[in-house]
Amino acid sequence: MSIIENFDLFAPRLIDKKEYFCPGHRACQGCGEALAIRLMCKALGPDTVIANATGCMEVIASFYPTTAWELPWIHLAFENAAAVGSGVEAGLKALRRKGRIPDRDVKTVAIAGDGGTMDIGMQALSGAMERGHDMLFVCFDNEAYMNTGIQRSSGTPMGAATTTSPAGKVIQGQQTWKKNVAEIMVAHNVPYVATASPSYPFDFMNKVKKARKVKGPSYIHCLSVCPTGWRSASEETIKLGRLAVETGMFPLYEVEDGKYKITIEVDELRPIEDYLKRQGRFRHLTPEQTEKIQARVSQEYNKLLDKVHGLHSWSDLEFEWGLFE
Repeated sequence: MSIIENFDLFAPRLIDKKEYFCPGHRACQGCGEALAIRLMCKALGPDTVIANATGCMEVIASFYPTTAWELPWIHLAFENAAAVGSGVEAGLKALRRKGRIPDRDVKTVAIAGDGGTMDIGMQALSGAMERGHDMLFVCFDNEAYMNTGIQRSSGTPMGAATTTSPAGKVIQGQQTWKKNVAEIMVAHNVPYVATASPSYPFDFMNKVKKARKVKGPSYIHCLSVCPTGWRSASEETIKLGRLAVETGMFPLYEVEDGKYKITIEVDELRPIEDYLKRQGRFRHLTPEQTEKIQARVSQEYNKLLDKVHGLHSWSDLEFEWGLFE
């Protein structure tokens, strides 16, 4: 298996040495989201305004009277990151037009978790993308409402155990398939859409850099490993992020003006079991349940290949909303 990371826009010696998301915050050990925020900020640079929905990153980074943010930063409600980001972008545009602030390229970036993006923030996100605001929205997807008690979201994978989709006699974990928000954003005709992971830092920063240059809306969906909610070892955060890609569970690709490109290519997908067995939230799965998840992952990965290469190789498998009967 060969996995080659893209160094087109970044080389180690060119990475900004300044920390815009500082150490000393209260993130859990091994938090993939905190690492992703740090990398994102380095790629964005100082001329950035962050609109941060309520969630883990707001709680761990802004405990009064301290802050980990070295960028202009706004804390807002769970559901309106995209709405506030839209307002900031429109306000900056108006102030520049009136000559009240310098004519600099200040980028507005709205960030939220999977709950604040895929569930209660979906209306605001869709509106911002449809209206064409010159802003970047980044979803840091740790696949549940981790900040409020590990409740399921529409980003929770099929079969994963959470506090509101427990694995027991009645149900066997999450009962629906993960919502594909990146494809929903592509359907909005957004100029730039990408998936990303801090386990591939240069690929992630390249995508942030590209999105920053877009004149109009852009969207990045970043998988953020959560050892607490995933019931995984904190030292395996980077490994799990790579396994998600190597198994096809979370492929890394970008869509520029409707054209698909896989940015981290995998010669041959590893079995999905290699990824699932390292997480306690999947420990209850039977071989039959794992096999059904494997079939779905293979189908979705081949659909992506079809969009990239024009192939028609996947079988017409039928999947019901529920996984386990």
